[in-house]
Amino acid sequence: MAWIQISTTTEEALAETLSDAFSECGAVSVTFEDALDQPIFEPDIGTTPIWQNTRVSALFDAKIEVGGVLALLKQLLPAVSEHTFKIEAIEDKDWVREWMDQFQPLSFGKRLWIVPSWLEAPDPQGVNLMLDPGLAFGTGTHPTTALCLEWLDSNAPEDLSVIDYGCGSGILALAAKKLGASSVCGTDIDPQAITASLENAARNAESIPFNLVKDFDSQPVDLLLANILAGPLKELAAEFERLMKPGAQLVLSGLLASQADELIQHYKNFGIELTELRTREEWGLLSGRKHSV
Repeated sequence: MAWIQISTTTEEALAETLSDAFSECGAVSVTFEDALDQPIFEPDIGTTPIWQNTRVSALFDAKIEVGGVLALLKQLLPAVSEHTFKIEAIEDKDWVREWMDQFQPLSFGKRLWIVPSWLEAPDPQGVNLMLDPGLAFGTGTHPTTALCLEWLDSNAPEDLSVIDYGCGSGILALAAKKLGASSVCGTDIDPQAITASLENAARNAESIPFNLVKDFDSQPVDLLLANILAGPLKELAAEFERLMKPGAQLVLSGLLASQADELIQHYKNFGIELTELRTREEWGLLSGRKHSV
């Protein structure tokens, strides 16, 4: 099946309205992209961030009458000139195969691998996590996830009890279990994250309990992993302290490297010394321990 793509760049205030207008015109999908270099590092939870200059692209069946679509867009959005729209024919492809080909096995440290489930593990003797990109954040491609996986590879949690707080796809919980943790559990505020984590655990023949935060209950553990955002990491300090045994390890990521000092000072108020900072691009990972007494 062939497609027609109609796209334009608009200001932030009009992006959602234009998206609705495209849908009214019969678009099968509408996507937003950054039209300039304006990364959004830490959006508020529950929000859909939109860039100041946003490229809005709509995909239509190739049988549509383009002139009719543009006329309807002009009627729905008089402020938008039809001359600003770019119209492209999109060749038909095996989109599933195209998507799958984007993902290849990734190595983290000396022995840990993330392998898409449709591919063979490059190192059968390594620690291989079979993982499909899906609904929830966490496939190892983001710098914060990579930092956490490399930390786990170099600090294998053998015989330790572990919490993955903000589990996303369950990738850190699975890595901890594969690297020898005695028990692992995970939690997240997003039901899709719980679904994805349980599916990934089953795909790896692991039984790991994942529960929504509102239903989560755990005894204090030896290691707590939290790859979320700096704001929630700060807010959750007291809860993390409660969930950690005396002397337990804490790994925090999802923060910008520039936010590390503030978190280090904040966690001292809860008896937790964060002594190691690892960075990649703008992002950082902090690790340390809760005081023994």
